[in-house]
Amino acid sequence: MHQYSAKTIEEAVESAAVDLGKQKSEIIYKVVEEKKGLFSKKAIIEVYDENDACEYAEEYLRTAVGGMGVELEFAEEIEDGIIRITLNSPRNPILIGKGGKTLQSLNELVKLAVSSRFHHRFRILLDVNGYKEDKYYRIAQMSKRTAKEVSRTRISATLEPMTPDERRIVHTTLANWDHIFTESVGEGSDRAVVISYVD
Repeated sequence: MHQYSAKTIEEAVESAAVDLGKQKSEIIYKVVEEKKGLFSKKAIIEVYDENDACEYAEEYLRTAVGGMGVELEFAEEIEDGIIRITLNSPRNPILIGKGGKTLQSLNELVKLAVSSRFHHRFRILLDVNGYKEDKYYRIAQMSKRTAKEVSRTRISATLEPMTPDERRIVHTTLANWDHIFTESVGEGSDRAVVISYVD
């Protein structure tokens, strides 16, 4: 977190953009102080980035999961605007839950907490000891098998409902396949990917 001050909020944002080498539209900030007096003007903003969000997410997880008596280790990676946090503990199965449901719920809670703290939606993906990466691999392989079957029969196939990050794996895996089109359908927890044949 960094603070910038100027006569106006606009000037403070411009100063932050120059200092951080970013466009003004990329600056995530909160107004700390703004004075619009007749003889003096002053604005102070706090500027945040993915590193601040990552640090806060880990603090939140330590508090939330620590209350269950579970000690956590973290590994972080920030790439293409996505904050990836991998957790590891002596009780990983509890953190993952049946079918990854507990991990999914933790992920949503962390995103809400970070969004509330910084008033900005950061893309955060939680994993537990490589569970998600293994699942992504299985989803990609299943997507390819299904796409081959759709190409052969020309009959559309609807996959089981998935989380947004899992559906993204399907779309990305099949993005460049000839005659294959993917789209997400449904609402909420029932949202799923349909793989179709197109001429």
